[in-house]
Amino acid sequence: MKATSPGSGSLSTPAPTSTTATSTAARRSTSQRARASTTSYGCSSRRGRAWIRRISGEVRCPLADALHYKNNEVIKLLEEHGAKLKITPMHVNNARLVLEYEIDPSELDFTNSKNITKGTFRVATWRGIQVAVKKLDDALITDEDKVRAFRDELALLLLIRHPNVVQFLGAVTQSSPMMIVTEFLPKGDLRAYLRRKGALKPTVAVALALDIARGMNYLHEHKPAIIHRDLEPSNILRDDSGHLKVADFDVSKSLKKTKKVREDRPLVCQGTACRYMAPELFRNEEYDTKVDVFSFALILQELIEGCPPFYHKQDSEVLEAYASKERPPFRAPLRKYSHGLKELIQQCWSQNPAERPSFREIIYRLTLIQNQTPKKKQWKVRTCFQGFEAMWKKERSNSSGHCSLLSHSNF
Repeated sequence: MKATSPGSGSLSTPAPTSTTATSTAARRSTSQRARASTTSYGCSSRRGRAWIRRISGEVRCPLADALHYKNNEVIKLLEEHGAKLKITPMHVNNARLVLEYEIDPSELDFTNSKNITKGTFRVATWRGIQVAVKKLDDALITDEDKVRAFRDELALLLLIRHPNVVQFLGAVTQSSPMMIVTEFLPKGDLRAYLRRKGALKPTVAVALALDIARGMNYLHEHKPAIIHRDLEPSNILRDDSGHLKVADFDVSKSLKKTKKVREDRPLVCQGTACRYMAPELFRNEEYDTKVDVFSFALILQELIEGCPPFYHKQDSEVLEAYASKERPPFRAPLRKYSHGLKELIQQCWSQNPAERPSFREIIYRLTLIQNQTPKKKQWKVRTCFQGFEAMWKKERSNSSGHCSLLSHSNF
């Protein structure tokens, strides 16, 4: 269908001379085009600036274009005359970014796939490399909370890039099931590592704690700040070099307008996650980024102790202990908590969030502790050629002309 504007049928029709007439004619013309557009393109659904949509080829329509270019006058006219936008299963805050990372689901090969990280991700092959894929199954599409969590996690992953944060690779949002694709780290999570290794040496524990702190500092200093809210060993992954990366952002929250948050209802924790949750979270109080600092303190202590916090208590008992200001005991020898490490942990899990340090300060203090902690020494042979030329002239019979010096060095 083709729309015509008033006067277009005759060349002798005079053009409007006044500004008002011109504006009225333009508005009338746009209105008619809007009617034609809604009929000929058949877009469906209500306004959806936040909805992911294809703005190319077969799915393109005038309302999608108007939304894309933020032409509010055209948007209003189109919607007044019944224009609706075709909706795909998912919505996020920045549709253009998502489209750049859209993955064709046919490229994901789940042959011999297996569950990883608490069963929420599966290993797949994509373009010749192994990746971790998180699926939102069709059965969950009608669950608003699940869809919202999926949407929020994707929106966050689109924004963050850091060596100590798991790398986002792409997403499937234009078809079902929807998926989030991240790098696959075959060395597993920190929980499995601690099960194998037990208590770590202070030097190793501090180095790993610095990895976590750097990733978390990046999230907290991001604009807007990002609260993880589920920082625990099973959500921290190890890369090929043994460094740690913060992962799993399904309950993370972005502080867009305020520095503190209060939920409509208490957060529900499952399994070991309860053992790392700050008391203000499960008491449904106002909270901020310091909830992650509380979790970090418990992880740092676990690196030294080799066992989860309050491992002898039930999950419900752990929450009660935190609420009553009880903390896991320090059982390891004091030498493992030297140079202020114990004091740092105690400050990080303070009952008063305002007394907990920022991750920037934690990094500074851990670096000082790392520099003060004695490292293991070993003897090794160093060959010295100093004075070789003089020795050669003096003792031609000695063809080697070198001496072996024993020295000790740190590694």
